[in-house]
Amino acid sequence: MSQTVHQPVLQIEGLSVAVEGKEIIRGLDLTVRGGEVHAVMGPNGTGKSTLAQALMGHPRYEVTGGRVTLDGEDVLEMSVDERARKGLFLAMQYPSEVSGVSTSDFLRSAINARRGEGNEIPLMEFVRKLDRALKALEMPHDMAGRYLNEGFSGGEKKRNEILQMMLLEPKIAILDEVDSGLDIDALKIVAQGVNEMLSERLGVLVITHYQRLLNYIRPHYVHVMMQGRIVKSGGPELAEELEAKGYDWIKEELGIVDEAVGQEA
Repeated sequence: MSQTVHQPVLQIEGLSVAVEGKEIIRGLDLTVRGGEVHAVMGPNGTGKSTLAQALMGHPRYEVTGGRVTLDGEDVLEMSVDERARKGLFLAMQYPSEVSGVSTSDFLRSAINARRGEGNEIPLMEFVRKLDRALKALEMPHDMAGRYLNEGFSGGEKKRNEILQMMLLEPKIAILDEVDSGLDIDALKIVAQGVNEMLSERLGVLVITHYQRLLNYIRPHYVHVMMQGRIVKSGGPELAEELEAKGYDWIKEELGIVDEAVGQEA
């Protein structure tokens, strides 16, 4: 008898976000379902990383309007750790270094926080999962014993973010420019880790400037952000068109003079 797979749904409706009183995101709508990869692209200063930070509840980003739900539950009412426990995950552009906490201890604590009291992961199961993920990402085994991100190269930090994603098994993963600073070999390995996880149980929101990541993590939908909102959506061919032609043709088509946040069309 086949088991019904739960397909998560992240729904963003009319989201507006301000930073220090300045409106950055202005009425954004987006729905991401399990099994889907959505790529959000756009020039610098258009609100892409603000979207990622606001969804995870960074205190600097004030939500001034709209609603966000995960499987019908109000995300904006949740604390940051509640969002993570419910299945939201952010692979950060600039991961922090945490001295005194080993990568493996951090990962096991995060998994147990996600699973809840009384349902902690058995040690040997954790070790097996960690070994498999390290091997898939071609990370040396001793990295698990090093302090979290301390002394890691940019590429190692990005792989470590995907390692966390593989072990935490979120419902919705937001990848904020995980391709920045990666050479092509590291990029392929990171993308392979994401692709291995893709299923009806996981929806992925990829934020990137470049088509090259999307050669390896193939999106179902591509969205262009300008002036803090999504101005154009399409399939994977839209990313290829942006790679070939840049963004000026969209600005001309929509009558946008300055695509940066805070400007008027």
